[in-house]
Amino acid sequence: MNTPQETQAGALEQRGIELVPANERHGRPRDLFFLWLGTNANVFYVINGAILISLGLSFYQSLGVILLGNLAFFLLGLTSVQGPRTGTATFAINRAPFGPNGGRLLAFFNWCTLVGFEGSGLALAVIAILTLFHALGLPFSDAVWFKVVAILVIAAIQVYVPTLGHATIMAIQKVLAWVFLAFFAVVAIMIAGKVQVSGGHAGSFADLTIGFALMVSAGGISWANTGSDYSRYLPQKVRSSSVIWSSTLGGMIPAVLLEILGAAVATKLPGASDPISGLPSALAAWFLVPYLLLLFINLLAVNAIDLYSSGLTLQTIGIPVKRWQATAIDMVICMILAAIAIFSSSFNTLYGEFLALLIVFLAPWCAIYLVDAWMRRNRYDAAGLFTRLSGPYWYKGGVNPAGLIAQIGGMIASVLWLNSSLVQGPMSHVFNNSDMSVFTGLIVAGVLYWLLSRARVARQNKAVQQEVAVEADSAGVR
Repeated sequence: MNTPQETQAGALEQRGIELVPANERHGRPRDLFFLWLGTNANVFYVINGAILISLGLSFYQSLGVILLGNLAFFLLGLTSVQGPRTGTATFAINRAPFGPNGGRLLAFFNWCTLVGFEGSGLALAVIAILTLFHALGLPFSDAVWFKVVAILVIAAIQVYVPTLGHATIMAIQKVLAWVFLAFFAVVAIMIAGKVQVSGGHAGSFADLTIGFALMVSAGGISWANTGSDYSRYLPQKVRSSSVIWSSTLGGMIPAVLLEILGAAVATKLPGASDPISGLPSALAAWFLVPYLLLLFINLLAVNAIDLYSSGLTLQTIGIPVKRWQATAIDMVICMILAAIAIFSSSFNTLYGEFLALLIVFLAPWCAIYLVDAWMRRNRYDAAGLFTRLSGPYWYKGGVNPAGLIAQIGGMIASVLWLNSSLVQGPMSHVFNNSDMSVFTGLIVAGVLYWLLSRARVARQNKAVQQEVAVEADSAGVR
């Protein structure tokens, strides 16, 4: 069987969210391990670890929070299982619990989430290059015109790989996984003698809960909304356990190691949470140029994943564009966000609030999506995900009220126990400024959806089983 050209690295992928046919399914679950290994071997996790220390936690408290918080990467593993079963992207599968029209609203929130990450990543990549040129003594590196040119050129470079699509991203990330691991290993060796993990004051229980929320929102759950985007090309009969473990460990291992590194550096160097001007001060002077170059490549590689998924999500919203066109649209918006970050001193504060509030949307959504998948045993009417009016997931006017009620209930529950500088819920006030928004959002949304949907999903499961039996009998006759 010949592999279609668009599923080969370097070829433009024409497919968007439409179903991947059986003859184009390829690869093994271990491919997901290298994809997520390369994606999560990035400087953001060094920053996350350093932020834990800035919250007031000791190194050993941070270590515990890192290990527990990164268990959230199992959510990525679990949301990767549905891709092979259906052959489509995460937010197309999301139509099962929310309906095609109800899913549009959730897809819009997801698109905003991904674009937020993309804009910040592009901004840091541009800042890394500007810092590099400044370090080399080039006088025009601080000029406004040069910053504008840098944004345009780097955006053009950034958009290339995600525009090509799935096969190219998988191939490149497999190579970059080892490059980035080696890069951060060198960084760790250079700063090993400068860390001080003992001493200091222990943080309060409230500080621990805020740190845990940060680990979850900036780690495993922030990738869960893209899981099936990258597993959908795997053969349908691939083992679910292999998909779960490959995705989970590929993301968890580099995240844990790099956050421990970030926390260790921050015990001695408080500015380590700034990867451009803070962390390099702990490195040898000769390493600054290669550090900034590799950091630049690292940030573009991470952004490629978000750009690919945000393009698919834009299609799910219903905008009639091809996937590569959707990716290009997202990059234009990212350029605007990057310009705001570079020319405005307030963007970093806004981005910090974006991370803090991210869990309000993602925790309830993830619970509903996974409870729905569990009730269906990951069996879907794949064609029905794209059928309107009389389709199995059309519900009432294309909206599943149970899904939206559970999502709203979960978001309210999350806000009630949220503690950020922008919003502090009443439960946080009552319980000494703690932040349990992750748990309240997950539990309330998941339980509500199960109570409201179990009867309907049971009927849908029966219909899917009958259809599978008919197809099996028909195949036997032929």
